[in-house]
Amino acid sequence: MAATSRTPSVSAPGTQPQLGLRERKKLRTRIAIRQAAYRLIAERGYDATTVEQIAAAADVSPSTVFRYFPAKQDIVLTDEYDRVLEAALRRRPAGEPPLESLRHVLTGTLAAFLATGEEELRQRTRLMVQVPAIRVRMAESMSGTAEVLAGALAARSGRAPGDLAVRVFVAAVLGTLREVTLYWGEHGQEDDLVALIGQALDTLEDGLRL
Repeated sequence: MAATSRTPSVSAPGTQPQLGLRERKKLRTRIAIRQAAYRLIAERGYDATTVEQIAAAADVSPSTVFRYFPAKQDIVLTDEYDRVLEAALRRRPAGEPPLESLRHVLTGTLAAFLATGEEELRQRTRLMVQVPAIRVRMAESMSGTAEVLAGALAARSGRAPGDLAVRVFVAAVLGTLREVTLYWGEHGQEDDLVALIGQALDTLEDGLRL
C-alpha cells in the first residue's frame, strides 16, 4: 500500500548518544537475552518457553534476566528506542507542528528498525496478536514511552512536563501507533507498516473524521 502524500520520506533518525563502557555491557546483555528469547519462542512457542531456558540460552542467570526484564512479556516488548525517539524529537525544527514532528520521528525510527530488525518486529507483532498477556503488558509499558515523548514535547512548547494537553496529545498518538501495529499483525503483516502509520496520523490530523 502506497504512502499518502502527507507521509514524509523516512530515514534513520540518528544514533543514540554515546554510551559508556558499563552501559554498553548492559545493552549487550539486554540484546543477548532478547535474541535468545525470540529464538526459543520461535522454536517452542511463547507459553512453552521459560525464563530459565532463556537465561541458559543467553548464558546468564535467571536473576539477571529479571534484573533487566521484570516479566517475561517485557523481554518481547522492551527495546532501546525510547532514547532514540527522544533525541530525534528534540532535533526537529523548533516551529514545526508537534504532530508533524512526531510523524517524522516515528516513521523514521520505524523505517530504521525495519531495515535492521524486521523479523524481530514481525515476531513481536505476531505475539502481541496471539498472547493476551503481552497485549496487556504492552499497554502498561507504553507509559514509559509516553513520559519520554511528553517531556520532549513540553520542552519544545514551553509547557510544564505534566501538562494535561501534552499528555492527551501523546496518548492519542501512541494509542494510534498501538492500534496500527495490531491491525498490521491481525492482517498478515502484508501492508506497508510505515504507510499505515502515516495514514492513521492523517486521521488524527483531520480531526478523527471517518
